Amino acid sequence: MFKATPNPPETAAVSPYESADSNKLNEAAERALDFHFPSIADIKATPRTPSTLFTVDPAATTETLVVYLVETLASVDVMVHHLVDHLDGGARNALLGISNSIMLAEITANRVLDQIEPLQ
Repeated sequence: MFKATPNPPETAAVSPYESADSNKLNEAAERALDFHFPSIADIKATPRTPSTLFTVDPAATTETLVVYLVETLASVDVMVHHLVDHLDGGARNALLGISNSIMLAEITANRVLDQIEPLQ
């Protein structure tokens, strides 16, 4: 059997810079790509400005912050356990895994609390 076209078909080499119009179109495309997809160097060079919408009181002591952390972790663990009661299978196992992580974080935060010198 004879194929009428070679495999792959032969094509003429065409450059996107062949005419003035195609050059302008390519430059516009490059500008659009640079705008919407900045390089990693540009992203890393941008200084991080923390949001002040939700801030923690700078005068709060370490002990106060850790106590709040422990209470928050305990509350989240209770919420997870209420959800676990309504699930079966993989979703239940995933939530129990999350609960274990919360428990470990809570134990760690309690250990930090144990090591903090109480204020006199």
